[in-house]
Amino acid sequence: MSKIRKMQVRKTNPNLIRLIDELLESSVKNDAKIWREIAEMLSKPKRKQAEVNISKIQRYSKEGETIIVPGKVLGTGNISKPVTVSALAFSERAREKIESAGGKCIDILQLVRENPKGSGVRIMV
Repeated sequence: MSKIRKMQVRKTNPNLIRLIDELLESSVKNDAKIWREIAEMLSKPKRKQAEVNISKIQRYSKEGETIIVPGKVLGTGNISKPVTVSALAFSERAREKIESAGGKCIDILQLVRENPKGSGVRIMV
């Protein structure tokens, strides 16, 4: 009988690897468990990463709130309140809709630098 060896699959995107490493480092340095959780979510296979529509952000967020999506934000639906959304990626339409409602689209690393403790940030998957 031959031994079946499980290969450990690691992310190949160097930017994503660097982001995950920085999230883990920031989690330890700032004692912020939210960054560890986001890093774990981003470490999953791409098919299991979050894809959140604008309509869900509209439904579950409050005006002026900061939302983080460990995946991609898609443009289905409408948004009428200004929120700050941080994500791995945005569709063009989603970015347009968020910014036209008075909100901001930022990447995850920028959010970590602006808010190292992760306080007041809502995870949306």
